[in-house]
Amino acid sequence: MALEPLAEFPAADRRAVVAVLADIDDTLTDEGRLEAVAYTALERLRAAGLLVIPVTGRPAGWCDLIARQWPVDAVVGENGAFWFRHDPKAGKLVKRFVIGDAERTARAQKLDAIAQRILAEVPGCAISADQPYRIADLAIDFCEDVPPLPRESVAQIVSIMEAEGLTAKVSSIHVNGWFGGYDKLSTAKLMLQETFGIDADADKSRIVFAGDSPNDQPMFAFFPNAVGVANVRDMADLMPSLPCWVTPSRGGEGFAELAEAILGVR
Repeated sequence: MALEPLAEFPAADRRAVVAVLADIDDTLTDEGRLEAVAYTALERLRAAGLLVIPVTGRPAGWCDLIARQWPVDAVVGENGAFWFRHDPKAGKLVKRFVIGDAERTARAQKLDAIAQRILAEVPGCAISADQPYRIADLAIDFCEDVPPLPRESVAQIVSIMEAEGLTAKVSSIHVNGWFGGYDKLSTAKLMLQETFGIDADADKSRIVFAGDSPNDQPMFAFFPNAVGVANVRDMADLMPSLPCWVTPSRGGEGFAELAEAILGVR
């Protein structure tokens, strides 16, 4: 069962939810903007006592701000390279990286050469504007700040990354590549256990993940109550694993509908 209407998500299951994890781009945002409706939904969920955790491909520099200033409990960034959380008692940001400092530095040097190969072989793509704020991965822009590329070009970027030994994942705006076997799911599970004492394997039905694009597939496949905002249908043909539920609306409005569905039965 996949892409069933959100209205059919059983009330008892919604009432049991303890944590809401969410992609950012085109899940919380609309055309790159975080609108009040999505931000308010995050605030309402957290005020109700749920854990609220973005799980994103966006860079460490963005995640520093998100962890400090957004109404969230933590943030997983760069497709699982790390998680950050602000400790209010200690008054500081706590950072947990999956890969050690020395190895990250060595891998970054290799990524630079791979980026130049992709730019030379795939006309029209660009290194993402947020690359200077990244620590562990390479982001190639195919439609955020460049005219949208055809799917064949996106597939070529993936092919080059994989040929160079990278894990490659497609989001709604970038192709992200990194050395290592981690992803959004593996790091989210580690973070939930280490930081919040939640066994995701045992409690997966009580955790909701909201997303929209192919790099969210591990989360869609693992969490039985994963939710896609309506634009998940845009790239559904590229995703063998789809979420169980889908919201009526796209992007941030869809996320707000999910928040209301959860809060309305509490």
